[in-house]
Amino acid sequence: MPPPDTHCADLEGQHLHFVGIGGSGMSGLARLCQARGAVVTGSDRDESPTVTTLRGQGFAVAVPQNEDALPAGTDRVVVSAAIPIDHPERAAARRRGLPVEKYAALLGRLMIGRRGVAVAGTHGKSTTTSILCHALLQNGLDPSFILGAHCEQIGGGARAGGAASGGASDVLIAEACEYDRSFHNFHPTHGLILNVEADHLDLYASIDEIVESFAYFATLIRPDGSLLIQHESPHRMAITAGVTCAVETLGFAPQADWQIELDGRHVTLKDRGLPVAEWDSPMPGDHFAYNAAAAAVTAHRLGAPWPAVGAAISGFAGLDRRMQLIGQRGGVTLVDDYGHHPTEIDTTLRALRSHHQPARLICVFQPHQHSRTRHLMEQFLVSFGAADVVIVPEIFFVRDTEHERQSVTAGDLVDRLRERGVKARHVHPFGAIAEQLEELARPGDLVVTMGAGDVWQIGRAWFDSRTADA
Repeated sequence: MPPPDTHCADLEGQHLHFVGIGGSGMSGLARLCQARGAVVTGSDRDESPTVTTLRGQGFAVAVPQNEDALPAGTDRVVVSAAIPIDHPERAAARRRGLPVEKYAALLGRLMIGRRGVAVAGTHGKSTTTSILCHALLQNGLDPSFILGAHCEQIGGGARAGGAASGGASDVLIAEACEYDRSFHNFHPTHGLILNVEADHLDLYASIDEIVESFAYFATLIRPDGSLLIQHESPHRMAITAGVTCAVETLGFAPQADWQIELDGRHVTLKDRGLPVAEWDSPMPGDHFAYNAAAAAVTAHRLGAPWPAVGAAISGFAGLDRRMQLIGQRGGVTLVDDYGHHPTEIDTTLRALRSHHQPARLICVFQPHQHSRTRHLMEQFLVSFGAADVVIVPEIFFVRDTEHERQSVTAGDLVDRLRERGVKARHVHPFGAIAEQLEELARPGDLVVTMGAGDVWQIGRAWFDSRTADA
């Protein structure tokens, strides 16, 4: 793979046009570029809360997308990995001779000359990045950051719109996604690899290719920088074999460089066996404690003192769609979560059951992508063990081909779950699921909506149909 562009991005006065500006990462990058002096316009396929928010912040956003949406005077067109090469605005850019740059390439160039922090991993990126930014802001440090989720404490954007800040310091923090090998464009000083698992198998042929991709990302970290990687990962040695920066491990094992000890909700972080920080975890589960510890190590590395880091984490209020407590209605607790990978589903459901101890745990799970559902079917079948009832709407269709769409259905997943003794049912449309919840849920139950698509609408429709208890 060719090395990423190493020319620093000087955006002052440039007119950048973002195709798909309503996406979580794209909207955040648009805000950051505007803060760096660029003139930013954009387009999106549909109206959305994010588009409305961007217009309120002074961005001109065209809906729908067509060649007329590309304004005169544009200097560069920025696209996400989801925008195909035959998109009408990309075609218009080619006719005008305008350069087209992917989101990740521009974000990577913005890291040049700054202390870039790239948070990578199959899951946990948004949570870790949010906690890290919160800890730095609470300690008077002022990073620039891009976050693909809404976090009110750090000035998050609209629902599913992401957040960004053009801070005064030289620190730039961003999630580093392995999809489309986007993180190969980055120039980080500090890198985090939270975990490495099979995902995006529509692009990667195997877990071996995924490991190779993370290994290449690790080599991009500056020699005077650092890599923090999961100690218990079976792929740790393969990933770190070729890096030139300092490498440290984080995990629950005593052998980890940075060890996490969890006693109920109380977390102690140790550096080579010596306690350095502690906090009361604001969210349940081992995975949240791990993500918070990764943020703590990095915040300290960037200049935040240990006592203040622990205090900031204890006061973290969470972010949208990550074990987000919506409220209670008729004695039923409603939680919303972004989990869409089998490991995320399993760990989240177990954490919710342990913390809330509901009479029954009802999971409304919307599979995200037909290809992911097909490739990870066997893992999905064992990920709902902590749920009493599983309701599955249609698979959220995104990025896949029509052929892939025909290869697996939500009904296939439900049938396989039922074969394993799981109380699962396939219900659609969304309104029918809300009606099912009205009949099914009773006091003492916990309902969780899960998935990376628009499944959150089901819980909100059911919850908002009556006056909430709290």
